[in-house]
Amino acid sequence: MKKSLLLFALMLCLTALSCQEIDLNNIEIPTITDERSDRIITHKGFTLSYNYDWKIPNWVAYELTDIEVMGEVPRYDKFKPDPMVPQNVSATTNDYKHSGYDRGHLAPAADMKWDEQAMRESFYLSNICPQNPNLNGGVWKDLEEQVRDLASQKGSIFVACGPIVTDASTTIGENKVVVPQAFFKVLLQEEEDGKIHTIGFVYENISGRKPMSTYAMTIDEVEEITGIDFFPSLPNKIEKKTESEVDFTKWTLF
Repeated sequence: MKKSLLLFALMLCLTALSCQEIDLNNIEIPTITDERSDRIITHKGFTLSYNYDWKIPNWVAYELTDIEVMGEVPRYDKFKPDPMVPQNVSATTNDYKHSGYDRGHLAPAADMKWDEQAMRESFYLSNICPQNPNLNGGVWKDLEEQVRDLASQKGSIFVACGPIVTDASTTIGENKVVVPQAFFKVLLQEEEDGKIHTIGFVYENISGRKPMSTYAMTIDEVEEITGIDFFPSLPNKIEKKTESEVDFTKWTLF
């Protein structure tokens, strides 16, 4: 009798754990795991970690919903320094002139068309990196469009993206804005049954076009490359499982 009661109690315990809801509030906010400059700035549509040394962000993160994707705010198209970044550690638009690089958004303007303030803030230079024009208007843009499609399908997608800087990275402009060697983007979605799925991408900052699947990798692999801990507030057991694998059947990206 005691053994039966013990087994029943154990089953109840396991059921409670499996049905436990995961708190996704701010789940998209990563954590820097090295000693680089790391100033957190929050804007209406996204949060970023700004690097005073690089004059670009370490990462930009936000949640994109199906409602936001349907926004109709027109594109702003006026780049300017972020008022929350001290002038002496900020890039300027002049740094990009004749550099050969685009002013590439991390949080895309098209993801911020749900609000005028969010749209204007997406053009702050704290959200911008020197990006190869072919990448900016090519496969990186393709991924941005796919993320919006995912948000429409799933109801919500959590996004974190940013530059990959190495010792080989060069600079542009008087303010020595660092040119990334590559860019990353990581995504998280929650299914209706509460299961979590993640996927990561890394694109070299060069011209070229390959199938999207060739840029895909696990979150663990992106963390190893970037020195950033993604989705750190996930319960350890779930984080370990979802970040070590990619279930391509759960993503309509390919």
